[in-house]
Order: sequence, then structure tokens, then C-alpha cells
Amino acid sequence: MSHRIQPLLLSAIAALLCGAPFARGQIERVKVTGGELRGVVKDGVAVFKGIPFAAPPIGELRWRPPQPVQPWTEVKAVDHFAPAPMQDAMLAMLMGGAANFSEDCLYLNVWTSAKTPDEKLPAMVWIYGGAFVGGMTSAPMYDGAKLARKGVVLVSLAYRLGAFGFLAHPELSRESGKGAGCYGLQDQVAGLRWVKENIARFGGDPSRVTIFGESAGGISVSMLTVVPAAKGLFQRAISESGGSMAPLKQADAPGLSVPPLKRAEETGREFLAKLGANDLKAARALDAKVIQKAVSGMGTFWPVADGETIVGDESELYEAGQFNDTPVLLGSNSDEGAMFVWTRPTPETFEKQVRHDSGPAAEAILRAYPHATEAEAFKATKDLLREGLFAWPTWTWAKLQTRKGNHKAFVYYFDHRAPTSTDGASHAAEIGYVFGNLGGWGSGTNSVDFKLSNLMSSYWVNFAKTGDPNGSGLPNWPTFAEGQMTAMCFDKEPGARPLPNLEKLKAIDAYFAYRREQAKTVAGDGK
Repeated sequence: MSHRIQPLLLSAIAALLCGAPFARGQIERVKVTGGELRGVVKDGVAVFKGIPFAAPPIGELRWRPPQPVQPWTEVKAVDHFAPAPMQDAMLAMLMGGAANFSEDCLYLNVWTSAKTPDEKLPAMVWIYGGAFVGGMTSAPMYDGAKLARKGVVLVSLAYRLGAFGFLAHPELSRESGKGAGCYGLQDQVAGLRWVKENIARFGGDPSRVTIFGESAGGISVSMLTVVPAAKGLFQRAISESGGSMAPLKQADAPGLSVPPLKRAEETGREFLAKLGANDLKAARALDAKVIQKAVSGMGTFWPVADGETIVGDESELYEAGQFNDTPVLLGSNSDEGAMFVWTRPTPETFEKQVRHDSGPAAEAILRAYPHATEAEAFKATKDLLREGLFAWPTWTWAKLQTRKGNHKAFVYYFDHRAPTSTDGASHAAEIGYVFGNLGGWGSGTNSVDFKLSNLMSSYWVNFAKTGDPNGSGLPNWPTFAEGQMTAMCFDKEPGARPLPNLEKLKAIDAYFAYRREQAKTVAGDGK
């Protein structure tokens, strides 16, 4: 062996033994904002779990916007998920995640199949759901390896939940000089800023970032399209069963969720009083578990129209052209209202409730939702929730994007029926198909399931690459147009068809128009 070849051979052997990045042909060590990371390579994908993107929001940083990440000096091994945000353990158990919670929760995860940093793969940033009171990046159905193998860099990021993420209070507003109650949404913006600054080092393209999420994650995506600080941080948006197009919650009414600042401040004042905290200093000194224990159910804490992060009614902002204009891919599931129906109404109780809630829109809703028998009344109740919570916001969003934006909208209707959901597709059932992680939460594992998953994940990845889901060998997915409201229907024979629930959506539209006028009146009265 020549003297020239021998050192090269020894170097190659040393590289193999030491696990040097080029030895495996993967990106394994990366320098990012804060310091250097070492991930784990498995089956052609490099995985980095638990990357800090902001300082721990604890102590004096509780109820403040996310602060810069604290740097580290040694190479940080990022090989396991960080704790999830503070939340009730029951939802975590339902999602299959570990009951490991902490206020120190601002971490993200990256999956990449890139071999070198210069590949410029599109990035997809996942935002989890959970009604803004639950959720975590560690749920098995959110594993990003399969999407990464299709040619994207997959990121999942955490954000503060419940009282930790969305508490407003007059003292907090005075402290900031701006408003309060959107810390969880500001966490998402901070995570996206981290992606813009660092994703190229993982082989990603910072000019092709797609945000996508489901339920509260999809609502977050919707909100981010009107958050001024998010402008330029993403170029595509996907929302699965989520949108925030209803009027502000000036009063308690079905379908209204985003409170104006004064209303949210009063909720926060009552919450801290219940905890016995006389001022902000005392509240920040409370143990996180004490605060979490006092949170009661869903809906108490939600992103607030604080005037800075959420600056107003999202539909009105779209009408005024004040939104981050990108291509959008939106949709809902056929039976997702079922998750939120806990009693079986009679025809009489259904009709009474609709008349109580819907004002002048009641007659149109009662015509659109047959309810003559108990079976019909049960289905009508589920479908009414489907439209009011999920389908109407995405449909309205698609219409506004088509009317006011310069980019296309694509709409889907997920109706693949697993053995456990014979009446239709349940809430969140599409997630496993998008990520390719089948076998849990409403997804099956037969050949039809795998074929549908491959189809859907291909559409999602194509959209991330080009802003259009269509590609070679896939059924054509037409753009959404107000004159021809076509959706890609994902069922046993996927294909583009007229939106199946269009007449119901039109009836619900009248309800939200009524509520919007009512909200304007309340706001005008200064209440």
C-alpha cells in the first residue's frame, strides 16, 4: 500500500468509527442559534428532538413574549423530546404522548433526509391541535420521518397552552404597553423565525416554508395569516379542520372564540382572584401545577384580539386585504362534530336549541338540517357542529383567499371511514394519513389505507414544494372558485367533486352574518 493512500484509508476508517457526518451521508451535527447540536440518524433520516428556540418562559418570563434562546457551549445531544407544555394529563393520554409537562417547553424538532445543507428542500412546520389547552409534539402520529423521506424538512414546534399561553389581565397589558393574552401565538412566531434563520443548515429552504396544523393548530395557521409579525416567515399555509373567521366573542354564543382584550382581561382578573393572587408578582410566584389545576375545561383561554398579535376580526382583515397572502390548502372531516356531542337530542330539543341560538338564521338552518326523528336530530346536531366549528371557517377562508388574494385555494373533504367511525371520518382522523403514521386515532392499516395515505401525503408535499398539490400520477385537484365550489373528496374513491355540505354551509353563513352584526353593535356600545 502506498504511503499516499494509507493516510486516506486510515482517515476513512476513523470517520466511520467516530460517526462523522459524511460517513453516513447525513446531516448529523448542526450549528444553530445558541450552539451546536448532534442528532440521530435512522433509516436515512436525521432527527433532532428537543431543540430550544427561546428562553424557558418561567419565573419573571411567565406571561411575557418569548425571549432569545440561552446559548450553550458543549455540543448538545438532541435525541429525545422535551417536556410538553403544562396541560391536563387526560388529553395527553388520549393522544398517546407521555404525561411529561413543564413550563420550560419552548422546543422544536427537525426531521431531514438531506445529505448536505445546500439541498434547499421545502420546509413544513407542524403546529399541533388540542383546543389551545392541550397538545404536544411527541404524539406518535406527528412523527415526521415519512414526510421527510418524501423530500421535505419537517419541523414540529411547541407553544404555551391554556392559562400559560393565553391569560390576559389589565396588569399584563399595562406591563407590555400593548395588550396581553397571545403568548402561545407569539411562541409560534418565534419558532417560525428560528426556522427562517436556521433551516438551511438542515438542508431546508427558508424561502419555501409551509405552516400546517389541525384543529387548534389549523386555527393557529389561520391566525398567523393575519399576524403582522409573521409576515414573510411562511410561503404556504395548510389548515386541517381549523379556521378563525368568526366575529370576535363580544358575548357568549356558539362558534365565537376569540375574545376582545377587555373581555379577556376580565376573565384573567377572575382567574387570578380564584388563585388568591393579588397582583402579577404573586401570580408569577405560584407553582405551575397550582395554576394548571385551576384551569377548567376548554374555551376559557384562547388567543386574544390584543391589538398587536391579533389586530381584529380575521374575516374583516381579509376583506380589507390585510393578511399574509399565500396559497392555502384547507378542509374538514365528514363526522368530526361527533366528538363534541355528548347527549342525544330529540327533534324538539334540537329545534328549540337552534331557535335559541340562531336568531333570524334559525329557519334556514332548520331547513338545511333534517331532524324529524331522533336519528336525524342526532345527525343534525353532529353536522351542525361540524359546520360551525370546522367546515364553515375553512370554507369562508377559501372564499376570502379566492376573492381577495393573489394565490390559489385548494379545498378537501375527508370522508374515509375506518371501522371505528362508520358514520364518517372523525375529528383528527386525517392526521395519520397525512404523516403516514397509520393505526391510531381513526386510521386503519389495510392496503386501501396505505394507498390513501400515500396519495394525501404526496398532495401535501407537492403543495409544500410548489404551492399546488397536483403532480404526476395524481388525480387532478382543481382550485377552489366561488362559482364552482369543488373539493377533493378523500374517501374509498378519491376524486374532485362538488362540496358535499354546501347547502348546510350557506345556512350557517347566515348565522355568522347575524352574529357579526350583533358583535359590531356591542363593540359600538363600548361594552
